[in-house]
Amino acid sequence: MSFGAGPGGAWRAGMGASAAPPAPGVNLRATLGRLIERLRAERVAMLSALILGVAAVAANVSGPWILGRATNVLFNGIVSARLPSGLSKAQALAQLRAHGQDQIARMISTMSLTPGVGVNLTRLGLILGVAALAYVVGSALTYGQGYLMAGVAQRSMYRLRRDVEDKLARLPLRYFDSHPHGDVLSRVTNDIDNLTTTLQQGLSQLLTSVLTLIGVLGMMVWISPLLAVIAVITIPIAILLSLLVARRSQVHFTTQWRETGELNSMVEESHTGHALLQVFGRRAAASHEFDGVNERLYHASFRAQFLSGIIQPTMQFVSNLNYVAIAVIGGYRVASGLLSLGDVTAFIQYTRQFTMPITQIAGQMNMLQSGLASAERVFEFLDASEESLERESAFGVPGRGAVSLEHVDFRYDPAVALIQDFTLDVAPGQTVAIVGPTGAGKTTMVNLLVRFYEIDAGHILLDGVDYRDLTRDEVRQHFAMVLQDTWLFSGTVRENIGYGRPGASEDEIVAAASAAHVDAFVRTMPHGYDTVLGDDTATVSAGQRQLLTIARAFLADPDILILDEATSSVDTRTEVLIQRAMGDLRRGRTSFVIAHRLSTIRDADVILVMEHGRVVEQGDHEALLAAGGAYQRLYASQFAAADPAA
Repeated sequence: MSFGAGPGGAWRAGMGASAAPPAPGVNLRATLGRLIERLRAERVAMLSALILGVAAVAANVSGPWILGRATNVLFNGIVSARLPSGLSKAQALAQLRAHGQDQIARMISTMSLTPGVGVNLTRLGLILGVAALAYVVGSALTYGQGYLMAGVAQRSMYRLRRDVEDKLARLPLRYFDSHPHGDVLSRVTNDIDNLTTTLQQGLSQLLTSVLTLIGVLGMMVWISPLLAVIAVITIPIAILLSLLVARRSQVHFTTQWRETGELNSMVEESHTGHALLQVFGRRAAASHEFDGVNERLYHASFRAQFLSGIIQPTMQFVSNLNYVAIAVIGGYRVASGLLSLGDVTAFIQYTRQFTMPITQIAGQMNMLQSGLASAERVFEFLDASEESLERESAFGVPGRGAVSLEHVDFRYDPAVALIQDFTLDVAPGQTVAIVGPTGAGKTTMVNLLVRFYEIDAGHILLDGVDYRDLTRDEVRQHFAMVLQDTWLFSGTVRENIGYGRPGASEDEIVAAASAAHVDAFVRTMPHGYDTVLGDDTATVSAGQRQLLTIARAFLADPDILILDEATSSVDTRTEVLIQRAMGDLRRGRTSFVIAHRLSTIRDADVILVMEHGRVVEQGDHEALLAAGGAYQRLYASQFAAADPAA
């Protein structure tokens, strides 16, 4: 039988914050397909949003054309007032030609004139009212579309977050051991938030921009195909210039964010290690290093912001050239009688509107790509291999606490053997200690006992029932754990202790606290059991935090207890208190104790000694000392200097 270092040993140490996250995916088309499939449940709302978007764009796009009609009424009235009254339009045109004013005659030949009559204010007011109504309706429909798309995005992300939460519960410990925790948190928080923003803002604006572009182009072609061609020709020029500038600025943006990350990391390290900087006299060196990074960030940010800032002026410059061309050619066609003044003014407004959706589409494409990248990371998380399916249990567990391992084989890596043909019988109430150097694989046994990992061969039995005939929840409800790294969530002392057994009464919580020697110091706190704690709270010491976790285990009242280095980070006086509490907790329960301090496991019924990934000795304290092997060497290294008689 042999063991190897598992996630709890050296192998896990290599998976710290410096571990590289999985390489980003590039199959955005497949990701878009999956995202669309998830949006299928919202197809009615999305179709309604599309209809509202089309109607809103139609109303908004019609506004300039309607205002062009108002311009025609106003201009026609002004020209009519300058013509002699009593004449018909034909007579007025004949007089103009007779006086050699053919150009003016051609211009007004297409106008609706009544010589001697001024502006028709009634008709002008009616047209302006219709224009105002069109804009009001367009705005209302746009608001309705935004409301529907917000609902689509939030409901879709609600379902996605629910699926992610369910996935977290189904993932094996192997996944979390092989993925940096920061990367996992980023996937389930930042990436989902980014995807939410993309769906709520990006899709709605992209839809509106595309519809606006189509509507404006259609109106421009309808008013004057020639002017439409002139307007469209300038757009590729603007896009090309913007892409050339954006390509250069993107390099500097990349440098900017890299230097920003380095600067933030430096500031965080300097802040958290401020005392060490002072003690080792590194304040001046750290300040000099900070100045260097800050200088590089300044230059990169300046170039990035300057280059990106000239994109808008570039678009504006091309738009102004387009405006001049439209104004000149349009004015000539008005003077030639080929276009009305209202059509030209409407066309100029459309020209101004034409470049805006193009710029928005370019921006939304960046947002869409960013959102799809986040979606791909989330889908990759959802596709991760889960724990094997369980069948409903047909067996009951008496709850005595007997554990048996029969010819167990296990390996994290299929190519590297860790546990081979291991057999161990633990009677109810016995204490099994696992000792050995860091990285020896002591935590591997715990992972198998609480079924964080499935064994490759053999059997593990709980009170005579094979683990495979029980669900994981049924197995784990018989265990409680007190770990080296204490975990307290943001909540009151009462809630943290009560986490061990939901629904526990006040008396039961206080009894558990008293048994764990917690009640005395809790009552000295400002609000007693209502004092709010947190994982990073400074309200309680490390030893008191450990006692709180022991109280939680007392309240859970398990059949089997696992103690993993529970006293390694406290002082000797606190260790005595914790040992007393753990002794009371272990009484009458089967216990598995992982410890470096051999003083804490002298009274264990069975001691497993592990070295280099395998069990090298097994027995009680006295027998192992008498054997003069690995356990005796460990014992001597810890106690020989302090105890000459040892």
